[in-house]
Amino acid sequence: MKPVHRAPTIAVTKERRAAETRVAATPETVKKLIASGFSVVVEAGSGTTASFQDADYAAAGATLAKTAKEAIGKADILFKVRAPVDEEIAALKAGAIVVATLNPHQDKDALQALAAKNATAFAMEFVPRITRAQVMDVLSSQANLAGYRAVIEAAEAYGKAIPMMMTAAGTVAAAKVFIMGVGVAGLQAIATARRLGAVVTATDVRPATKEQVESLGAKFLAVEDEEFKNAQTAGGYAKEMSPEYQAKQAELVSSHIAKQDIVITTALIPGRPAPKLVSAEQVATMKPGSILVDLAVEQGGNVVGAKLGEVAVTANGAKILGIPNLPGRVAADASALYARNLMAFAGLFLDKDGAFAPDYEDEILKAALVTQGGKITRPELTS
Repeated sequence: MKPVHRAPTIAVTKERRAAETRVAATPETVKKLIASGFSVVVEAGSGTTASFQDADYAAAGATLAKTAKEAIGKADILFKVRAPVDEEIAALKAGAIVVATLNPHQDKDALQALAAKNATAFAMEFVPRITRAQVMDVLSSQANLAGYRAVIEAAEAYGKAIPMMMTAAGTVAAAKVFIMGVGVAGLQAIATARRLGAVVTATDVRPATKEQVESLGAKFLAVEDEEFKNAQTAGGYAKEMSPEYQAKQAELVSSHIAKQDIVITTALIPGRPAPKLVSAEQVATMKPGSILVDLAVEQGGNVVGAKLGEVAVTANGAKILGIPNLPGRVAADASALYARNLMAFAGLFLDKDGAFAPDYEDEILKAALVTQGGKITRPELTS
């Protein structure tokens, strides 16, 4: 006979950070978590903004709790989309595990509060980009939807048709869309803009992206010098480029930007402010009614003049969209993908016999760990 183990309890609560519509578990993942040996408690109303109802969680086997405190109090693990707020941290039992996108470089207060509570906290942003962790890669799953939604938001704000249309009354020209930064979000933006019928160009400092851009039917634009050929980290991220390269690239794209109808910027560097890709002078060359969507606005923005949560209208009539949390605008799908990421991550807490026995030397858990034993575990997060 297999040994009988106590089922570790996962709590899921409402997101209490401003404008967060996603949820950290869905009825689908609740059912699978329970089947794999967990019990799940869900605060009532947690999934409402993502179109998941309490009755569906209950039908999947979850216990419903009236309050966050009730849900969290006896839980071994807390699943969140964003970092828990003070009242949730206060409700944690000592040594409880917290799994969320913690924004640890910026939200130091939450990190310190989790450490003070003796919580073992994992930042899903730090899951390494290795083969066995692909199913846990929240940055990719959410960026994919952000890139899609950026194009939809741009198309709505643009006020003209995106595809070329030939009619008896004349021809409507296709919109010109320029994607700056070709990671997961950028590639999805290219694919979405192409599906809508736009003429798409894209740029990135990583040479490996050229083939990807062209495979999607877009044209690649970059200064392809020696620095460009070595502009990618082993983890697949873009390196910050030298001022000299940035000047050459800016010169190349300046004339290009002036001809574009829509520009979407997606460049992020982990733990650093977003690099500035579009200057005020470049914005000033754009046509009236043209649109810029800054996906990096929550980390300072790629576009000079971008304002978080606002649409900035420039003197020349261009619009800069500083929309936060684009994945949250497709909350049902974003939640479904994120919840599957967390479900896969939770599997690392169980040993081969199904017992709750996290191996903190596992390379994935070790990379994502940010607080344990009353301390912040990564030195770069303490400064």
